[in-house]
Amino acid sequence: MDFTLTDEQRLLEQSVREWAAGEVAPFVRENDRTHHFDRDRILGGMARLGLLGVSVPAEYGGAGMDYICLGLASEELEYVDTSLRVIMSVHAGLNCLSLLTWGTEAQKKKYLVPQAHGTKIAGYGLTEPSAGSDVRGMQSTAVRKGDRYVLNGEKSWISLADVADHFLVVAWTDPEKKRERDPSGLTAFIVERAFKGFTSGPMKEKWGILAGNTGWFKMADVEVPEENVLGRVGEGFKIAMFALDQGRYTVAAGATGLIRACRDASVKYALERKTFGVEIGQHQLVKEMIAQMESDYQSARLLWMRSGW
Repeated sequence: MDFTLTDEQRLLEQSVREWAAGEVAPFVRENDRTHHFDRDRILGGMARLGLLGVSVPAEYGGAGMDYICLGLASEELEYVDTSLRVIMSVHAGLNCLSLLTWGTEAQKKKYLVPQAHGTKIAGYGLTEPSAGSDVRGMQSTAVRKGDRYVLNGEKSWISLADVADHFLVVAWTDPEKKRERDPSGLTAFIVERAFKGFTSGPMKEKWGILAGNTGWFKMADVEVPEENVLGRVGEGFKIAMFALDQGRYTVAAGATGLIRACRDASVKYALERKTFGVEIGQHQLVKEMIAQMESDYQSARLLWMRSGW
């Protein structure tokens, strides 16, 4: 395996780094303090850079770049703030790549193309007040009525809940399998914010990712057309797990950006702080700690790059 970056990959890495440092970093501390999601600055900038469709093929409006590019963008964004990388994980990873893999041609043209362009933002609705890692514990239901499904339920801890235009939502379509907790009774749907009966709100006073948008949404007799079923009926669990795999990759890549940011902050402090007449960076123990940070960063980066390769 050769992990030497191509010219295209280096250009993307540098472009995201310069944009995040110049356009986002000067404001992110205040946004974090005030719990403010700066939608126009963040989403507008990411759309102009082509990040919202970075790994979507050009035929569907994306940049057509590879998984390494998706990881590089995630690392550079999280170097500045985790809230930026979350957008990549949810919009580009969980939703767009799931639509690309499981969607019909009509679904890709209607939903994936505008999402890749950045004119529409996408979310992912899996977690509920009583169901997180235990997906089979969810209570949301979808009852078929003619050529539509009527969805009822609530999703919580949803990134971009108050921002996204489209959501990939998983709900029970088989009541008997719901009682048996059989995941083959789950089905995935594409739900639009504009559908009647859809409401959302923010979740405040979080302990982290304060400059990002996190919230809940409720579905009260939301009618979803049959053509908005993603995959086949009963494949919801499989699609949900596939989506999470895409998200985990971006989380891993983003985490290396956070490691690098911590390392750089530590080095800066070690060169400024003085004890016994010298910078603390001259002390052997501090040198060893920083060297370990660098080793951990390089190891973590190789892991996600190997996954993307």
